[in-house]
Amino acid sequence: MNSIQLRTEVPGPLSRQWLERRRQALPAGLARSTEVVVEWAEGARVRDVDGNYLLDFAGGIGMLNAGHRPAAVVEALKTQLDQYLHVCTLVATIPSYVELAELLNRLTPGDFPKKTLLANSGSEAVENAVNLARHYTRRNAVVCFEGGYHGRTLLTLSLTSKYSLFKKGFGPFCSDIYRLEAPNPYRRPSGMSDEDYLAYCCRRLEEQFIAQVDPSAVAAILIEPVQGEGGFIPMPAPFLHQLRQVADAHGIVLIFDEIQCGAGRTGKFFACEHSGVVPDLICMAKSIGSGLPISAVTGRAEIMDSPHPGGVGGTYGGSPLACVAALETVKQLASPVFLERVQQVGMRMQQTLQRWKSRYRIIGDVRGLGAMQLVEFVHDGNPLKPDPERTLQIIRDAVAHGLLLIRAGLYSNCIRLLPPAVITDDQLDEGLAVLESAIGRAA
Repeated sequence: MNSIQLRTEVPGPLSRQWLERRRQALPAGLARSTEVVVEWAEGARVRDVDGNYLLDFAGGIGMLNAGHRPAAVVEALKTQLDQYLHVCTLVATIPSYVELAELLNRLTPGDFPKKTLLANSGSEAVENAVNLARHYTRRNAVVCFEGGYHGRTLLTLSLTSKYSLFKKGFGPFCSDIYRLEAPNPYRRPSGMSDEDYLAYCCRRLEEQFIAQVDPSAVAAILIEPVQGEGGFIPMPAPFLHQLRQVADAHGIVLIFDEIQCGAGRTGKFFACEHSGVVPDLICMAKSIGSGLPISAVTGRAEIMDSPHPGGVGGTYGGSPLACVAALETVKQLASPVFLERVQQVGMRMQQTLQRWKSRYRIIGDVRGLGAMQLVEFVHDGNPLKPDPERTLQIIRDAVAHGLLLIRAGLYSNCIRLLPPAVITDDQLDEGLAVLESAIGRAA
């Protein structure tokens, strides 16, 4: 039996009622990718309030690597509910907070002592990491990169690229932030080989540390090893190695934002493991909690310890419920069996997407790492002519046929594929077939 089962149109009558209530009660700026109203979810399946069963290829924008409602997480939450909800880590010690920190300290790359600070969201993780770097170095400047997405607080929105969608009308933004070019091989200058383009990007990096900011003023370099919102662009290993060299030479804290690309999504627990580059601090969130609000900054103990007592923390950071959920989730996501499954899912998607690229001229590029894959749509195969309207048309078509999807990319002309890694091969093939049918109708 197919996993997708549609009893009404999507959205159906009950969903439309809830969507109208949402329109009346929630701010218009809180956009949505689909008109699905969820009643139940498990694994890679979602049931809406009209009884339609859909497959989830959006994965909570990278929040559900372990799928909806992992059994071990649900049981851990039930047990914690019978004990206590929260006491605040600033008041008393929560054992599950300590256990989770110990686990993340062990998993995080780097042969040096580490410590972990927990918070509630990816934005908080990035903000804490930058604050720690500034306190440790006694410097102010932060370097980030074109295409990067780091959150919606004042500081993280200042660090985020893609102005019109995220930043328009919300200024003024934080100062002492320097945004440098990041490699994007799909849009390299015409006639330039991949190798020449990478060499060019590395040269430009050297120039920008002269033209824009002197390294001696920089507290932190912040980068996603695989850009998420920017379009699933893996940063080339030599580029990350150069950042590590610059950081080492000038006493800069190198921060990797692994909020979307981490937690096993690329086939390794951390995406930076593919390059062998070890950062000083790593930011985590999204999938480490299987939907519970939790984030983490893990890194060098001397950096984490630099603020005075009371200099970091918050009321809800390290909630026992979120901690027990994260403990069970991280154990699963870091297991060899899970990571092998991620690689299998990624390979299956890659092979299918490559076939699509050769078949449909509207597909300009397919790319990603592991089970973090993306399709970019352009006019007539021209990289310089992104096609966000057709991309949105394809998503609406696919959702109407039972597949949850969301866009990405600087031009919002990409569809990101983030299915839970617990998805079965049959479900994966079924969802990909729905998406290809929608692409075919739009081509």
